[in-house]
Formats: sequence, structure tokens, C-alpha cells
Amino acid sequence: MATQLKIDFVSDVSCPWCAVGLSSLEGALGRLDGQVGAELHFQPFELNPQMPPAGQDIVEHLSAKYGSTPEQIARNAEAIRVRGAEVGFTFGMGKRNRIYNTFDAHRLLHWAGLEGCQAALKHALFQAYFTDGEDPSAHDVLVRLAVKVGLDAARAQAILASDTYAKEVREREDFYREHGIDSVPAIIINDRHLIQGGQPTEVFEKALRQIAAEQGGSQ
Repeated sequence: MATQLKIDFVSDVSCPWCAVGLSSLEGALGRLDGQVGAELHFQPFELNPQMPPAGQDIVEHLSAKYGSTPEQIARNAEAIRVRGAEVGFTFGMGKRNRIYNTFDAHRLLHWAGLEGCQAALKHALFQAYFTDGEDPSAHDVLVRLAVKVGLDAARAQAILASDTYAKEVREREDFYREHGIDSVPAIIINDRHLIQGGQPTEVFEKALRQIAAEQGGSQ
């Protein structure tokens, strides 16, 4: 019987390393199929909580936030594209040219978790933004993605038109920040073990195998 682990994947919809990290983590779980199982929960984190609705040009944003030059930004984007390709995730180069506010996307993800569709919506959001260059703050985009993964369109529209789940999302964001999470992805296993960053599949596989072995030995 596979050892079951609880995994909290703390991430933002607009974080490219989160897309890489999720693909790597799922690749590791695939390699450990039959040995290690996971109860995966996606937890909210906003890299840019003050981002206005219209968003910001990505080069302008990264230059202001990190002091990066356009050349450095282009090199980093290419490195991320290569890492994504290695784990089966496609970054649509040239399509993603703005950073957007992601709070509403996190509210919809919270609801999707209650409906058993959270992983599917997370994947759909990553693909919409990073592969297709869509705006993850646009309500029409969010409703379309919700329907795509089997959620109800009218309910999605009602949630987005209100402040439903805003309190819950902010509480989860505050919880992780108060516990020292200031960069993502942050992968927390069994509420005890922290793996940070978009690590290679092999790193996740080794860590999951070790934690599962320790858990099995303590039972």
C-alpha cells in the first residue's frame, strides 16, 4: 500500500517557477506511483498583491522590482523556458508580456478546492497565463477556465462579482507569511518538511521517498 503524504503547494498563478515546480512535483509522484500517494492542496500566495487591475508591463515591472536589465530578463525567461520544457510545461515566449493581479484567481481556486477541481483549475490557470498569454485577472477568462474544468459558470460569475472567499484567501496568505514563507513555490509536506523553489524532479522524488520511508517507519 502506498504511503500517503499531505502536500501544501503554496504558489501564485503568475509565478513561472511555480509552474515548473508543480510539473516537477507531479513528475516525482508519477515515478513513485504505488509507493507514495499525495493529498495535494494548493495554497494562495500573491507576489504582487498591490498590482492594479490593468496590470503592468512585465519588463517594466521586473526592472523596477529587481533592478533587472531587459537583457537579464530575456536570459532568465529563456532559462525558465528550458526548465519548463524539461518537465513538460510549455512557456509561450512572447505571449506573456504583462503581470496581473491574481487575487480573484485565488478566490476561484479556493472554491475549486471545495468542489474537488482545484488541481485541474490550477493547471488551467498556469496554461492560460504562461502558455497562451491570457489575463488571469479577467473575469471572463476565469469563468471560461472554471467551466473547462467542470465548475458551474453561474456560480463562478457570482463568486467573482462578490467578495466570496476573500476572507479565507487572505487568512491563508497571512498564515504562510507569518510562518516565514516569503517566496514561492513553497512545498510543505505533512506540515513539517519544506522544499522551496522549482526543484528538479529528482530532488522531489528523493525527498518524497525519504519522508515516506520515515513516516512508514514511525507507524
